[in-house]
Amino acid sequence: MMTTTEQNPSARPEPTVDELEQEGDIAADFVEGILDIADIDGDLTLDVRAGRAYVSVENEQADALSLLADPDTVQALQELTRIAVQTKTGRFSRLILDVGGSRDARRGQLQKLVERAVERLDDGASQASLPPMSSYERKLIHDIAAEHGLVSESYGEGADRHTVLRRA
Repeated sequence: MMTTTEQNPSARPEPTVDELEQEGDIAADFVEGILDIADIDGDLTLDVRAGRAYVSVENEQADALSLLADPDTVQALQELTRIAVQTKTGRFSRLILDVGGSRDARRGQLQKLVERAVERLDDGASQASLPPMSSYERKLIHDIAAEHGLVSESYGEGADRHTVLRRA
């Protein structure tokens, strides 16, 4: 018999700040190990925001983190880090990893994607479908769409899950 949490993952209790800080510590240790293996210098910053642990990797030299700052690489490293945290805590983790400002850069890309969708809507389209993306990126899209006064909904399953934008 499945538990309520297994039937509906969103029914999980929200983690406490202490649990999120523990996730951040575990994640930082894991990421530091990856940086050591790759012989890459990086300063880690831990934070708790909006019910998620945030781990940021920075370096004063702009190109020092370039190998890891690619959005696809950050996404893969984030997933590995989440698995490492889950293995240690026994809890699902929604931590966010930022490498060299990659999250701000990705938000800028998503902002432009929404602006292009707005242009399609202005040209008479009834809706604008965006490409599949991660849950975090879809959340950013929902936030950006709301800033533009748009209605946004996610459709599809797994890797095909995408967002559709409409006028309110």
